[in-house]
Amino acid sequence: MNEDIMQQCEDSMRGGSTSFYHAFRDLPERRRHAVYVIYAFCRLIDDSVDEPETSPFTIHELREQFLDLEKAEGHFIWPALRWLFDSFPNLERRPFLNQMDGQLSDLTLLRYETMEQLEHYCYLVAGTVGEMLLPVLRDDHHTEAAEAGIALGKGMQIVNIIRDVGEDLGRGRRYIPAELMRRHGYSEEDLAGGIIDERFVAMIDELHGYASRWFEKGLSNLDSYPKRSGLAVALAAAFYGAIFDQVRRNGYDVFGRRAIVPDEEKGILLMQVLTQFGAAGDSADSAAVS
Repeated sequence: MNEDIMQQCEDSMRGGSTSFYHAFRDLPERRRHAVYVIYAFCRLIDDSVDEPETSPFTIHELREQFLDLEKAEGHFIWPALRWLFDSFPNLERRPFLNQMDGQLSDLTLLRYETMEQLEHYCYLVAGTVGEMLLPVLRDDHHTEAAEAGIALGKGMQIVNIIRDVGEDLGRGRRYIPAELMRRHGYSEEDLAGGIIDERFVAMIDELHGYASRWFEKGLSNLDSYPKRSGLAVALAAAFYGAIFDQVRRNGYDVFGRRAIVPDEEKGILLMQVLTQFGAAGDSADSAAVS
């Protein structure tokens, strides 16, 4: 793999998500590079819908090029993806297409009615990432691990949705299901007005309850992973779980404040997970989160 191409994939991940970058950066090189490529492509998919004015591709162009990947040119992601599929023969293309389907739905489905609808969306845009990562993080076929990876991705997406309520409203989107809002007596007008009261807190806590259950399932079999892969998944989950803790510390203000986990807290989480895996002394460099 061309070093410049891989560097661009790494830069995409480091610039797009410091949490994911620091969680996965100590994987063995081949696995680490694969994670960079997957992240870079998912970032392109996401930006093609959320930041179309600056994205190098529309979502339709990405899908067209991906379907003809062997001939795709003009961007570093195409040779990177060809390397990825050549290097990991167990990796299927279907999760990438499902991911694009999920992002496409953001152009048409702007209001969710049921939790069932939302769960399907979470699978498409985030559970699929678990499916992409599984053949990269481990070399065997493991049904329970596959289901756990999907669950963890769905849980992380719920955390994203909670964190980004205000930002999504600005894009005309409401992911909080209407059935959940009705159950707590919280109206569309309340949401548009950024009302934070006991109804809103209870509603967000209930939504987070789904994430917690999916996180629990997602972390249920990390001992079956290669040690450094299991460590990376545990770190990613810990960093993401801390986002909701920050939402709570911000008084559930997801309308005007973005929940950002301080670097100091990430460092503490890192050491806790390293200790859990018996790896606290493995790498002094790993303890530096910046």
